[in-house]
Amino acid sequence: MTTAGASKPPMRDALVAAALQLFEERGFDQTTIDDIVALAGVGRRSFFRYFPSKESVVFPDHDGCLAEMTAFLADPAGDAEDPVLRACDAAKLVLRLYSADPGFSVRRYRLTRAVPALRQHELSVVWRYERALADYLRIRFAARPDGRLRGDVIAAAVVAGHNHALRGWLRADGEGDVHAAVTEALDYVARTWESGPGPAADEPEDDVMVLVARRGTPMWRVVQGVQTALDHG
Repeated sequence: MTTAGASKPPMRDALVAAALQLFEERGFDQTTIDDIVALAGVGRRSFFRYFPSKESVVFPDHDGCLAEMTAFLADPAGDAEDPVLRACDAAKLVLRLYSADPGFSVRRYRLTRAVPALRQHELSVVWRYERALADYLRIRFAARPDGRLRGDVIAAAVVAGHNHALRGWLRADGEGDVHAAVTEALDYVARTWESGPGPAADEPEDDVMVLVARRGTPMWRVVQGVQTALDHG
């Protein structure tokens, strides 16, 4: 995917437009890939150059958005930021994808509500976003004895808050300030799960480990290094 607002290959745009038109006119199950490429005026091989399946043509930008989110979370520039706030900011990258083209987003929402195969594909897309957030938060909370659980729960809460506001906007046909609604929902998540000191871990003493790190290395990266060493020790 290219990021929202950037130019896309005209051929891919033609395939997406043709697929959406046919799904709305004929129905998803009654439309074949051959129908889509015929209406788009391209060859069948061109379809699979951009999309692995008929379902994926309705979600053309999510792979790229996921890559953008992953890079955002891995950026060292965010090391000093509260991890929950960083996760909420990452979710707003997905919002930007939807709000860039409200008409398309509303049409897709209606289709996914009506077609179980598209709904299932959408759920798999949402799960991938949630896993990216959880992987990031697990690392940031690795020093806590409840770090893995906390990471998973907060990731689920971020996705739920984002989707609650986004779907309300889509049900209203894209009317209203979706950015304000999502910000309010994610602020609620941040207030609920604001970072704090973890509970004390009652664990017996074990081996001593010495780790050398550069001055100024964020503590969560030091902990990540220790955890990696323990996992492979």
